[in-house]
Amino acid sequence: MTATRVLVLNSGSSSVKYQLLDMRDSSRLAVGLVERIGEETSRLKHTPLAGGAESREREEPIADHEAALKAVAQELAADGLGLDSPELAAIGHRVVHGGLKFTAPTVITDEVLAEIERLVPVAPLHNPANITGIRTAQALRPDLPQVAVFDTAFHTTMPEAAARYAIDVRTADEHRVRRYGFHGTSHAYVSRRTAELLGKAPEDVNVIVLHLGNGASASAVRGGKCVDTSMGLTPLEGLVMGTRSGDLDPAVIFHLARVGNMSVDEIDVLLNKKSGLIGLCGDNDMREIRRRVDEGDEEAALAFDIYVHRLKKYIGAYYAVLGRVDAVAFTAGVGENAAPVREAAVAGLEELGLAVDGALNSVRSDEARFISPEYARVAVAVVPTDEELEIAAQTYALVGNRNA
Repeated sequence: MTATRVLVLNSGSSSVKYQLLDMRDSSRLAVGLVERIGEETSRLKHTPLAGGAESREREEPIADHEAALKAVAQELAADGLGLDSPELAAIGHRVVHGGLKFTAPTVITDEVLAEIERLVPVAPLHNPANITGIRTAQALRPDLPQVAVFDTAFHTTMPEAAARYAIDVRTADEHRVRRYGFHGTSHAYVSRRTAELLGKAPEDVNVIVLHLGNGASASAVRGGKCVDTSMGLTPLEGLVMGTRSGDLDPAVIFHLARVGNMSVDEIDVLLNKKSGLIGLCGDNDMREIRRRVDEGDEEAALAFDIYVHRLKKYIGAYYAVLGRVDAVAFTAGVGENAAPVREAAVAGLEELGLAVDGALNSVRSDEARFISPEYARVAVAVVPTDEELEIAAQTYALVGNRNA
């Protein structure tokens, strides 16, 4: 039997997102989420997408990732899609940080896993959970190829001038301090999909990609390759995010330590979990913020303005980096759904050839589309991201059909 299916796993600290895809036509066979792993009551939602079956939900204690993946395997087996199926070609894992060593999807070996572990200090919130998911999947299917697809890989094409920080070179090299960038699978997919919308090959197109979710990042993509991105050593740098501050003067940290008597751990929590939109106005849901803005809430209005101001700065900066821009693409939860954000981010940039058509911008759709008027010199697009498909495609391209 031909093996054409890929299971994609995205393991977080207390959650596992998964999708099963058939790479013959890139169709989804099942999707699901296990959340609140390790808590008193965990939740698993499983949706089979073939045969018209309905979603199923379970609320029960799920102690750890091993128990979570076993529960996922049970749900898939109930639909005839079990992990023991000979049609399963591989399992693709999202791994947040691959450093400089991993520039492409990689079959996971003991040596690869050890290197991912060595990168934990620069991705302490993400890589440990990714490692747990990998080890659990290996235990369940030790015979199956397991592939790591790295968030950082797409950004390894950045020139040194963009990737290096202006600090002592020896110190930077010793501690691996440089710009790595994240959301790479999304930026890769969206930049390529935008080129398709334009009817051109990726190597002929310059795109600014704006991945705006609770985490947010921008990238400058020239000819299909990333030349700059807003996130840095960690996902904290760059745009204003749901709970992260994004760019700030590094001396703020020294000031808070000396004057505020805050510990390094307290500052870490402040900048990663209590800053950004939630720090500015108490909400990190853009829908709620816009509702408050429309009701005249000044705190929410200022948070929105700060968010957009930073976003607009990056559009202008990456326009300068690229020299010529063919399109600006909005993606992820906020980018795909928040029309006011898109409109505000582009407003006033007409001299750069950017404009948004109000009627097109207000349309809600799951399809990739242009929202700029025909006369605009630079296309503005909304391109729904598909990180799971990108991970599955990269995984399958690497391992191929092992039964062929």
